[in-house]
Amino acid sequence: MADERPVPVLEQQVLDLLRNNGTTAFRPKEISRKLNITDHATYQRFLEVLDGLVAADRVTREKGGRLKHRAPERPNQVAGMLQVTAQGHGYVTAEDGRSLFVPPGRFGVALDGDKVRVAVGAMPVEGGRLREAEVLEVLERVRKSTVGTFEKMGHFAFVRPDDPRLPRDVYVADADFNGAKENDKVVVSIDRFDDPKGAPEGRVLEVLGSADDPNVAVLALAMARGVRARFPEQVEQEAEAISVEVPQDEVARRLDLREKPIFTIDPFDAKDFDDAIHVVPLAGGSFEVGVHIADVAHYVREGQPMDGEAYLRGTSVYLVDRTIPMLPEKLSNGVCSLRPNEDKLAFSVIMEVSVRGIVKGYEIRDSVIHSHARLTYEEAQGVIDGAEHPMAEDVRRSNELARVLTKKRMNEGSIDFDVPEVKVILDERGEPVEVIRKERQESNRLIEEYMLLANRIVAEHVGKKLKRPMVYRVHDAPDVERMNNLAEYVKAFGYYLQTEGGVVTRAELNKLLTHFKGHPESLVVETAAIQSMAKAVYSPDNIGHFGLGFSWYSHFTSPIRRYPDLIAHRLLRLYATGQAGPTVEDLRRMSKHLSDREREAAEAERDSVKLKLVEYAAKHLGEVFDGVVVGVTKFGVFVQMTRLLVEGLVHVREMEDDFWQYDPKRYVLVGANSRRVIKLGDPVRVQLVAASTSLRRVDLRFWDGKERPERGYGGRDGRREGKGAPKGARGNPKGGAKAGAKTARRGRRH
Repeated sequence: MADERPVPVLEQQVLDLLRNNGTTAFRPKEISRKLNITDHATYQRFLEVLDGLVAADRVTREKGGRLKHRAPERPNQVAGMLQVTAQGHGYVTAEDGRSLFVPPGRFGVALDGDKVRVAVGAMPVEGGRLREAEVLEVLERVRKSTVGTFEKMGHFAFVRPDDPRLPRDVYVADADFNGAKENDKVVVSIDRFDDPKGAPEGRVLEVLGSADDPNVAVLALAMARGVRARFPEQVEQEAEAISVEVPQDEVARRLDLREKPIFTIDPFDAKDFDDAIHVVPLAGGSFEVGVHIADVAHYVREGQPMDGEAYLRGTSVYLVDRTIPMLPEKLSNGVCSLRPNEDKLAFSVIMEVSVRGIVKGYEIRDSVIHSHARLTYEEAQGVIDGAEHPMAEDVRRSNELARVLTKKRMNEGSIDFDVPEVKVILDERGEPVEVIRKERQESNRLIEEYMLLANRIVAEHVGKKLKRPMVYRVHDAPDVERMNNLAEYVKAFGYYLQTEGGVVTRAELNKLLTHFKGHPESLVVETAAIQSMAKAVYSPDNIGHFGLGFSWYSHFTSPIRRYPDLIAHRLLRLYATGQAGPTVEDLRRMSKHLSDREREAAEAERDSVKLKLVEYAAKHLGEVFDGVVVGVTKFGVFVQMTRLLVEGLVHVREMEDDFWQYDPKRYVLVGANSRRVIKLGDPVRVQLVAASTSLRRVDLRFWDGKERPERGYGGRDGRREGKGAPKGARGNPKGGAKAGAKTARRGRRH
C-alpha cells in the first residue's frame, strides 16, 4: 500500500530529524531511510519537499548534496543576492534591506546573481558608507549557464565568459565539447563549483558559431546578459496555431473605431507597431484623442507556454543589428502589430482633451481599429514641416495638441532630458560603416506625449479611482549624495546647481539642462545628470515618477514588447468585470523580475552598440581626431572623438610630458611642472592608438605631432602584445576534471 503522508507532515518530519541531529549533514537517501519512506511516489514528494525547504532557507544543502538544519539567524550573518561588477567588486542586497560590500577574493564559490549568506564586518569600507561582508555559503545557485569563447587544451577546454561579472573560466571535459571548436562562441552550463581555488565545471550546451563572425559576437553578448535568443518549439507551435483573421464575434462585441482617422508613427525599420492614435476636433473646441494599443492579451493567454516565455524574457531586446522579440514574430510583427490597412483588435483609451491640454473625461474600451497610414518619424516630421500627405491635416492637428501637452507637462515639473541617440550603420555583413547622431524631432515628441498621457490615465484609473493593485512605473527622488556629487561636477563648468542639503528640485535640474543646451558640454552634463538619478523600476508600491513629475504612472502602451504592459491590460479587464487580480505580493515578485530583465536588456543593447563602435574605431587606428573631454579620473582622461562619435581613454601613463595630479573636487588633472589643467569640456586633439573588441575599449593619446608605432592589442582577450597568460594559467590536464579545474586560470579578469 502506498505511503500517503501529506507534504506538511513530510516537511515537519524532515525538519525534526535534522534539528535533532544538530550540525550533522545527511544525504537525501539517508534521510528517507530514517523516515521509513519506501514507495516511489512518496520519495518523489520527499525530494520536492527537500528542494522547497532549501529554497525557503530552512535547510542547508552542502557540498556533495548533503543536507542539514539551518541554524537560527545570527545578527552578523544575513542572506541576500550577490551582484558582481565588471571591476570585480561585489555587493549584496540583504533581505533586511541593507547593502553590503564584498571585496574581491571574498566571494567563496558564489557567482553573480546567486543567493548567498554572508558574514557582516564591523567596520565600514574606507571612504564609503557600506559595511564589508564575506560570502559564507551559496544558498541558491541562480546562474546555471553562461556564454563565452571556447578554448581547447588537448583533452579538456575552458570557456572564457563574455560577461565580465563572471571572472572564472568554466572547465569542460572532452566528453562534453558537443562539437565545439577552438574560438567558437558557446553556451556552457555551470554544473559544479565547490572549490574557490578551482574553476566551475560545465558542459557545452549550444554552439553559436565562430567568435570572429560579427553577427555571432553580438548575439553572444546578449545571451551573456541572459537574453533568450530562441523560442522553445512548443511556443512556436502555439503561435503558429493562432489565426491571422480577426474573429467576427470579437468585432461584434467591441467598440468599432475603424472609421476614425487612425495612424501610426514608428522608426523606419520597425515592424512591431504597438500603438496608434487619432485626434479629431469636438464641438466646443475640445478634441477627441484616441490612443489605441495592440490587444496582445487577447492572443497571449495567461498560463500558456507563450505567456510563460514572454514573462521570462520580460521585454524585447533591440540590439545594434537585430531585434530579439518578447513574442514570436507571427504575433509581434503580424497578428498583434497595428499594420496599416488591416483590421486589428485593440485596447483603446479615448479621452476628451481641452485646448489647454486638460483631460475632461475618458473611457477605456476593447476596440477594433483600422490604421489608415503608417508613417516613419522622418515622414511625419516632413508632414509637420509642410510636406503633402493624405493624412497631413490629422498629423499636424495631433502635433499642435502634443505641443500643448508638452508645455503643460513641463510647466508642471517634468524634467526635459533630451540626449541624442548614437546609431551605428552596418553593412550586409554586420560590419560598421558609419556612426551618426540622431536628434529627437517633433515627430518623436508627438507620439511620446500621447503615450505618456495614456499611461498616466490608466495608472490613475486603477490606483486612484478603483483603488486596486497595479504595477506602476516608479522613479524615486535622487539620492542626496549623488546630487551633491552632481553639484560638484557641474562646478567644473562654472555652473552653480542650487541644492538644499543635497535635495535638488526638478525646476533646478531643468535650469541646469537649459543652461547648457546648444553648448559643446551639453551632452556631457546631461549624461552626468541622468546617471545621478535613480533608475525607474516596476513596483506595486506607488511612489510616483520623479523625472516626469507624475503622481500616477504605469506602462500600458507597449504590450508587444514589454510584459508589464500586458499585466496592465489583464488587470484592467479583470477589474472591469469585478474579478480579483493577483495579490500585491505576487505583483511585487513579478515587478522585481521584470525590472531585472529590463536592466539586463538595456545593458545588452548598450554592449552591442559599444562593440560596433569599437569595431568602427579599429578601422581608424593611427588617425588623428578632434575631440572633447567628457570625463577626468585619476587614471586618465575620457575623450569623445567629434567625427567618429566614439569615446576612448587617454591613460595617465601615456601622458609622458608631465607628472599629473588629480583634483577630485574640480574633476581636473593638473600638470605638476607645466601647471596645465585638463578639465571637462576641453577641446583636444587625439590619436587613436588601440581598440579591443573583447574589452570593448578604445585607447587614445594626446596628439603632439609625433608619430609612434600603433600599440594595438594581442589576442582575442585584449591582452597587450608581449603580455602572456598568467603563470599557471593553463593548468595540468592530468588527473581528470577536478585536477584540471583546480589548476585552471584563477581570477584572470581584474
